[in-house]
Amino acid sequence: MINRIFTILVFVGVPLTVVASLLHWSSITMFVICSVTIIAISSFMGRATESLAIVSGPRIGGLLNATFGNAVELIISIFALQAGLIGVVLASLTGSVLGNLLLVGGLSFFLGGVKFKRQKFSIHDARHNSGLLVFAVIVAFVIPEIFSMSMNDEKTLQMSVGISIIMIVLYLAGLFFKLVTHRGVYAHDEPTPDGEHEEPEWSKKKALGILLLSTLAVAYVSENLVHTFEAVGEQFGWSELFIGVIIVAIVGNAAEHSSAILMAMKNKMDVAVEIAIGSTLQIAMFVAPVLVLISLFMPTAMPLVFTVPELVAMATAVLLTISVSNDGESNWFEGLTLLAAYLIMGIGFYLL
Repeated sequence: MINRIFTILVFVGVPLTVVASLLHWSSITMFVICSVTIIAISSFMGRATESLAIVSGPRIGGLLNATFGNAVELIISIFALQAGLIGVVLASLTGSVLGNLLLVGGLSFFLGGVKFKRQKFSIHDARHNSGLLVFAVIVAFVIPEIFSMSMNDEKTLQMSVGISIIMIVLYLAGLFFKLVTHRGVYAHDEPTPDGEHEEPEWSKKKALGILLLSTLAVAYVSENLVHTFEAVGEQFGWSELFIGVIIVAIVGNAAEHSSAILMAMKNKMDVAVEIAIGSTLQIAMFVAPVLVLISLFMPTAMPLVFTVPELVAMATAVLLTISVSNDGESNWFEGLTLLAAYLIMGIGFYLL
């Protein structure tokens, strides 16, 4: 039933976006149409990556889900960079980190925990990801902010480019470590929880085709969405920071949101955790650095320097996530704790 609704929204929303753009409908109307359409398209991406996860295993499936889910975020951010909305881009990166760790992780733990009293996932993955989370957010994001205080804009940008290259290399090395050289260490987690053989909804070829078409559709709709930010912000009294941290992050990461929660409710916590934390790592260690490098070819370059509230929020989210996930088990109360933290930060960014 839900899939049918999303299908209708996609086939209505995409043509409606074209019409609204050509007829110059109001920014509020365009914002609503584009946001709903992107979320509906993301459901297709989630279903396609779920099919690929069944064929490829939880680690590859989670990585694919995070990658195509973050493609939406990357596309929106590139158009925002082109429009000179540097603050929105940095805030959306912050929102992705908070959204994936606290909102997606929290909902997955909570809804999965309501259905299953005690859920388990790979403790090896949890500890491996903990170290990378500390590096990606606390080391690679906080240090540039501290050093930039005694640098001019040119040197800050040079530092950001250098750090971005290091982060991309380390992210790729991490994938090689996890999926190639040390794949056997995690092999015991590959079967589904009950050992059953599950049939994918779509074949591998069809799933990849849908992912490609969905990404192209999202690219078009995202460009129209970005042009509404300024007017919508003025209309509702939203700051660039709030739009980026909450609105863009939720819309841009809708694919991961739906997929991770669905996996948790099926007791496939390895996939759910891989989507939530893997997507966070990909945002911090790959998407953010790539955007810094892409911005060099834009009218305004973007240094990898966040505001103090953004840094404190991200560091807090990382430490809280590590503390509740390092034992390789989850329950509904831990999920509720993560969700409470997200709501507290959301109130802060709204009032800031």
